[in-house]
Amino acid sequence: MSYAVFMVFVELDGTPKPRVRLAASLADRFGATLIGLSACAIPIPIPAHGMVTQAPTAMDINLIEERLAKQGDWFRSIADGDRRKVEWRSALYFPNEVIASEARSADLVVIGQIKGLRSTYNALDLGAAILNMGRPTLVVPEGVTSLAAEHVVVGWKDTREARRAVRDALPFLREARRVTIFEACGPEDEKTALARLDDVARYLALHRIESGPLVMVQKQGSGASQLLQVAKDERADLLVTGAYGHSRLGEWVFGGMTRELLAKSPICCLMSH
Repeated sequence: MSYAVFMVFVELDGTPKPRVRLAASLADRFGATLIGLSACAIPIPIPAHGMVTQAPTAMDINLIEERLAKQGDWFRSIADGDRRKVEWRSALYFPNEVIASEARSADLVVIGQIKGLRSTYNALDLGAAILNMGRPTLVVPEGVTSLAAEHVVVGWKDTREARRAVRDALPFLREARRVTIFEACGPEDEKTALARLDDVARYLALHRIESGPLVMVQKQGSGASQLLQVAKDERADLLVTGAYGHSRLGEWVFGGMTRELLAKSPICCLMSH
């Protein structure tokens, strides 16, 4: 198993050069095609205070199309190379709908770690994108310019999503110098947790990947903060986790690991749902 196609999302109102360069370097490493994608929905008239906002004109639509085309030219200027195949795709529609559809063409989708509220007309809702794409997602924080994936930490919980994430990350795990499988648990569950991690370690060994299981009894603080501390202690540059093991609403109500990692992780996260 390897990656044959990467897809990277490019916001219409930004030029995320580090993220595109990172995606291009991954395409080189795996001999893969790189697809750049952008999208922007045409604003619809909205009634408010007894009035309706003006519908977009043909000129307004042409301007959006020109901006998308310009982003395509910018993407090619950054991503084009002798060793990789590059494609550009864009659409006049909501980014989350577009990426959920276009992800069918990719093995791994690279998106940015967006903080704060953004318009759904031209930016992704990361949670919705991860839930709906049906593909593993590499979330790249701002300021991260490369991904060696030499030291990888797997945040394990015995869920469907974590199992998928480990399998989806196999190409990275095979090339890593060190892999640590981590699970936080209660004091009464430590022995059972270690047995689970031993199973995962044996699974990886059959894929010629050496790993070390690590169980920590939960202390004060969230599971996400403990996972990030382990990654820091291990000097890891990639986290691998399942995403939204509960419903997304449940994660937001009760405080979920996925939400916290999306907001706070300083290193790349490979997530699968």
